[in-house]
Amino acid sequence: MKLTPHRLRRTMAITAIAGAAVLLPAVALASSGSGAAASAPAAAHRCYASELTVWLGSPGSGAAGSTYYDLELSNTSKSTCTLFGYPGVSAHNFARQLGSPAGRDHSRPSRLVTLLPGGTTHVILQITDVGNYPPSVCKPTSAQLLRVYAPGAFSAITMPFQGGLQACGRRGPVYLHVTAVIPGTGIPGLN
Repeated sequence: MKLTPHRLRRTMAITAIAGAAVLLPAVALASSGSGAAASAPAAAHRCYASELTVWLGSPGSGAAGSTYYDLELSNTSKSTCTLFGYPGVSAHNFARQLGSPAGRDHSRPSRLVTLLPGGTTHVILQITDVGNYPPSVCKPTSAQLLRVYAPGAFSAITMPFQGGLQACGRRGPVYLHVTAVIPGTGIPGLN
């Protein structure tokens, strides 16, 4: 194939564009003074149960047969860690889990939350009045504890629920619901 001046200019333009696409990232890395891996901050690890304290913002607020609480997760370690998604939450007495674990409330999107040492994030915990379920299906009973699994964690944090809460003794009705983790504390004015 014979290179005409038109084809020669076109070939040179394509070669120049391709060369620029290869050179631009290299120039950007060289001008930063170091490689990308060296300049990127170290990724924080997922928060482990041993690094967190869980506490409840009280009193809860009631609406339409449910009570809503801010369930706070605080980083009590000396290192930064992350949480993403939904915690596992269930009600317990001192012997066993009572009823079904919490369902997921999808009203808020899942986001990666980075917790610095001393930082706090929260979820909204909805506790439905178990009187809304037939007693034969729910078998109402009293729970004294909440068991909380941080998102992605395999060990739980157990916390007392002051005054207890009404729970279903049987699996089936989902009377607890939680949102995905939300950055910051859920208690207004608390940092």
